[in-house]
Amino acid sequence: MLPPGDFGLVVRALAFAAAKHRDQRRKDPAASPYINHPIALADVLVNEAGITDPEVIAAALLHDTIEDTKTTSAELEAAFGERVRRIVEEVTDDKDLPKEERKRRQIEHAHALSPAARLVKLADKITNLRDVANDPPHSWSLDRRREYFEWAKRVIDGLRGANPALEAIFDRAYAAKP
Repeated sequence: MLPPGDFGLVVRALAFAAAKHRDQRRKDPAASPYINHPIALADVLVNEAGITDPEVIAAALLHDTIEDTKTTSAELEAAFGERVRRIVEEVTDDKDLPKEERKRRQIEHAHALSPAARLVKLADKITNLRDVANDPPHSWSLDRRREYFEWAKRVIDGLRGANPALEAIFDRAYAAKP
């Protein structure tokens, strides 16, 4: 359970992420609201893995704000502090790079992530695998779904040792590979 004073950070992060992602949709067939994804990360961390660090949970809620919205690092730091900003930056892809380069860098840099960023990255890949297995984007072929699973596993293999509970959850999600 989060200490009462720390609960406010998580709720502020949720409200901030909801505002930033308000016009975005997931690529699933129902085009569900994008905010469902960061909420799913927080749910995995708290309710499945027992993570109670409010800054990690806040970073999970905010993990795509720099990458997918006009949010700046300075804005995150002003609102949530240096540690949350650093965690989010660690899991943020450089959208100026081609997709294949971004994917390659995730694999290569996974081992160098901080312990907190590893938790967020694990939760992100868990929720993505679940989505690709259960509600994939309508345009994704079976081969593309399988390729995503294999790539995600390569990223997570670089994080092994970070958190046995999250790694077991990832392994279960990976076992649902289409």
